[in-house]
Amino acid sequence: MSKIFLFALTAALNPTLLTATTVMLLLPNPKRLMLGYLAGAYTTGVIVGVAIVQWLHDSSVVSTTKHSVSPAIDLALGAIALIAAWVIRSGRIARAKESREQQRGDQPKKVPKWQQALSGGSARTTFLIGLALSFPGASYLAALTQIDKQDWATATELLVIVAVNVVMLVLLELPLIAFAVAPERTPIAIESFKAWLARHGARALTIALTVIGAALILRGILEVVAS
Repeated sequence: MSKIFLFALTAALNPTLLTATTVMLLLPNPKRLMLGYLAGAYTTGVIVGVAIVQWLHDSSVVSTTKHSVSPAIDLALGAIALIAAWVIRSGRIARAKESREQQRGDQPKKVPKWQQALSGGSARTTFLIGLALSFPGASYLAALTQIDKQDWATATELLVIVAVNVVMLVLLELPLIAFAVAPERTPIAIESFKAWLARHGARALTIALTVIGAALILRGILEVVAS
């Protein structure tokens, strides 16, 4: 069970979700927009998750290789996390971004179409964007593989899949909870957090990726040794 939610936490580190949340927070009626996006993301995540787990149950290929898939996924994701931490630590991303900005000069930055659609301010639009942008990535697929291994009842699998989606979408859920609990203080806190990220975001992300990467690689090595 712990491995399932570890993969869910790695899936929560989603740049697209973070960007979408940031864009919506800057628009009028951010709660309505984020609720629409969240509903769309839950719909895709749960339906696709159930379908994949069911396919895993019925797949003889998966059943014969499931003991070797898990360590490989752990090691691969851990290596990716450590490489990402090293790249951020080395400053390559910051230098590349600065170089692109210099090359672009005074030309306006091209905004993705989905971000332009978010700026329209419609909850129906954010629901559709949430549907389209929430198809499973590697970490979610790894979590679903772990769910398939447990041989739970169908109802239990459904509850765990929903719980995994709740964890994966925490970047969107936390602002909504904050708006519900403290509607006046939340905008001030968000501005302070954005300022903190501007100063310390790269270092914090480097530490988080290093810890996650090391934990995944260690788990993968232990699984290989145990098998």
